Amino acid sequence: ELLEHHEPDHSPDGFSRSSRAAVESGELLLETLPWDILGQLEQSMNWVELFQKVYTSTVKPFQPKAYLAFEKALFDIHAAYPFYGYRKVMHELRRYGIFASQWKVRKARSSLGIRAIYPGPNTSMANKEHKKYPYLLAGLAIVRPNQVWATDITYIRSDAGFMYLVAIVDLFSRRVLSHRLSNSLNARFCVDALKEAMNEYGSPEIFNTDQGSQFTGDQWVKVLKKNEVRISMDGKGRALDNIYVERLWRSLKYEDIYLSDYESVRALRRGVAKYFSFYNTRRFHQSLGYQTPDEVYFNSLSQAA
Repeated sequence: ELLEHHEPDHSPDGFSRSSRAAVESGELLLETLPWDILGQLEQSMNWVELFQKVYTSTVKPFQPKAYLAFEKALFDIHAAYPFYGYRKVMHELRRYGIFASQWKVRKARSSLGIRAIYPGPNTSMANKEHKKYPYLLAGLAIVRPNQVWATDITYIRSDAGFMYLVAIVDLFSRRVLSHRLSNSLNARFCVDALKEAMNEYGSPEIFNTDQGSQFTGDQWVKVLKKNEVRISMDGKGRALDNIYVERLWRSLKYEDIYLSDYESVRALRRGVAKYFSFYNTRRFHQSLGYQTPDEVYFNSLSQAA
């Protein structure tokens, strides 16, 4: 527990003996101590000695499997309680035996693209100088392939390190049309995925994204305008606008990433490509009447022809 000033077992320097022992042994983390307490500790103890004791006993090397368990718990909680914000998630994690600060929970949820499903602040990395486009999907019936495409970016951590993944998805069939992995969050890998999808499947009528800078920048917008695609962007605080792509991320991570020990970036790339092939060609979707995305996409195209 944090230091309690009203405890009767104070040592001469003003701290309870149990709390002081916890600090000296490293059981009480520095990040849990208020700054006024730290100031008093600095005066009453050898600061360098204190730091060395706490640091060496609490800071451990990065453990990929442990972090994957942390991410899986975050997705479990979000699936069960999608309305929970990061504070409630932090307390729920303790039932899993995972103790993390609010800051760590908030950062991890943001990295994974997890947002409580109520109007809240936009967590996308928007650029205020870029033009924002109106949201075109309100009340729109999506009834055919290539009518509306959507995309999003997620963060993947594995034994190989961390990577960013973008996927282009046809909303009618849920088919993954293309994807790209990158170790940096720039616009280029998103544009490459877009060009690949359009070269292979033509152009959609509407393309929907969030207001992230990758999708409001010139590189992305120019490709869409050149191909006469109508640009749609999620409104601020509209947490459900990109729900289909977020469900794709959850399926990928639950059904592949968390079950696989990818030890290199090359293995991760192969694994993601293999999963998306399975997702398109073999995985049944209840929302599609237990058909696969490929069956819905290509059968609908042939019927329209």
